[in-house]
Amino acid sequence: MRYKHIRYVVLLGAIAIIGIISIQLYFMKKEWGNKEKQFAQTVTICLRNVATKIYTFNNTAPSTPNPVRQLSSNYFVVDVNSEIDANVLEHYLKIEFAKYNIQTDFEFGIYNCETDVMEYGNYLFNNGIVKEDAISADLPKYSGYNYYFGVNFPLLDNTIAGDMTIWFFLVGILVVSVLFFAYSIFVILNQKRLSELQRDFINNMTHEFKTPIASINIAADVVSNPESINEPARILTYGSVIKQEVNRLNDQVDKVLQIARIEKSGFHLRLENLELNDIISRVVANCIASHGEKVEIKTILDPKVGQITGDRNHLTNIFYNLLDNAVKYSGDSPIIFIETNSKANIIIVLISDNGPGIEKFHQKRVFQKFYRVPTANVHDVKGFGLGLFYVKSICEAHGWKISIDQTAKSGTTFVLEINVKN
Repeated sequence: MRYKHIRYVVLLGAIAIIGIISIQLYFMKKEWGNKEKQFAQTVTICLRNVATKIYTFNNTAPSTPNPVRQLSSNYFVVDVNSEIDANVLEHYLKIEFAKYNIQTDFEFGIYNCETDVMEYGNYLFNNGIVKEDAISADLPKYSGYNYYFGVNFPLLDNTIAGDMTIWFFLVGILVVSVLFFAYSIFVILNQKRLSELQRDFINNMTHEFKTPIASINIAADVVSNPESINEPARILTYGSVIKQEVNRLNDQVDKVLQIARIEKSGFHLRLENLELNDIISRVVANCIASHGEKVEIKTILDPKVGQITGDRNHLTNIFYNLLDNAVKYSGDSPIIFIETNSKANIIIVLISDNGPGIEKFHQKRVFQKFYRVPTANVHDVKGFGLGLFYVKSICEAHGWKISIDQTAKSGTTFVLEINVKN
């Protein structure tokens, strides 16, 4: 699937999800408002009936046609135009709420006009039982009435939420659908990335094999020419070319097969006590011998760095890979610095070069298998993108850490942290 098609799929999917979520939230909000409105209407009817009974009980007339005022979504005040006994009020509230099937906790208070205090009555559960430890509540006063009581429903939101269970169930289904869509997009993009990496790997491998095969083909033609029998020096030269290119091909194949073995069966480390500085010195010497005066490698090896526990072969390969990368990406005059130092139970190895450096966007990805920093299809730097993946895998198998120093002002600095067991 082309990137443009994937982009369209993601865009259309995102628009569809946003639309569905918006519609769902709109109807949920509307339904919530309807539930609140319906509850308020029912409570208003109940409290109006309670006020009428209190008027009859106290033999007083109402001072207003509508004695009920809703001050908030869950708080109501009722004008009774006379003093009222808390027990009588509680009795009437229970009867009316039960009649209209209002099944939620509520609390009430009676206003004392002499002390200008909202005196607390009781807190009752939805089954009508009084909550004994509810001694006081901060019920707001209302300046429009002289004799009134207030009723508060502290758990109204919970009651409405309980009535909207089906809506929350639908939201849950929507969330699962969104997560499934997001996971599907992640899988598609990941497969696209893997496909691109595989394509780049095949292209790189083809390029890597094409040059030595061409050299071998030319050398073979020269060697197989009957006239070459009279030129043994020429045959020897081209024979060495064939040998060199065959070794090069063999090394490339070994790299691929090594990664395949690692992924299939993991690492089989042969742990032993190793002198870290000695191993680094040998690798540096071999690197200089391979590249001659072209490479300048400077080392600052802390003598306090002693032995570490690790696999000699794999540890040597780590440094070979890091130095090989430093040489390849540092231009015509590579200058490489290697430094070791010990901090507490950790040995730090720094390998720096004078190359162009790696952009932060690519720094976290260079350790991925087959990943290579894009060079606009210019094959001036050879490789399969397996070296740093191998280094990362070896370090993780040993329990070490490998990273890139993001604070480096120039070039690239790899930081290897080796745990030392006491």
